[in-house]
Amino acid sequence: MELSLLADDPGAAETVATWYFNEWCADTGRYNKDVVLEKVSAATNRETAPMLVLAKDSGELIGAAELKTREMDIYPQFEFWMGGVYVAADHRGKGVASKLVLEVISRARKAGIEKLYLQTEDLAGGLYARYGFKPIEQADSKGITVLVMVADITEREVNITEV
Repeated sequence: MELSLLADDPGAAETVATWYFNEWCADTGRYNKDVVLEKVSAATNRETAPMLVLAKDSGELIGAAELKTREMDIYPQFEFWMGGVYVAADHRGKGVASKLVLEVISRARKAGIEKLYLQTEDLAGGLYARYGFKPIEQADSKGITVLVMVADITEREVNITEV
């Protein structure tokens, strides 16, 4: 599996936007597909947010994750967020999400970011608890109950080989 940036493969934006729209927006009315594509296409920074990390297997796009800014309007004080962690259905359960999460943490750390926030529909914290994310509170995100979490990514070195 290879990890790269959307900045190096802007043609991947359409696939990622389709994944995101189908997973989080189609049934909820959160955003239309054009808005999702616009947001994804803007994540082309190489050194800080917004940045989108891609996972590929033998050249096939299999997953994505983002380093974002101010993801939830109700938390304007929380600047940097991990979001959009998505793995194509036939590649789930193979450690792809873990590698994406660790890559976003690594890139955030290199950018000098100390705290990273996220929201997850898994109210138990799921995968993210393994990587130092701690619950802040449950909140409403456009009609969906989510768990907001934070990690102090300066707290401990996250080994990129952990999966």
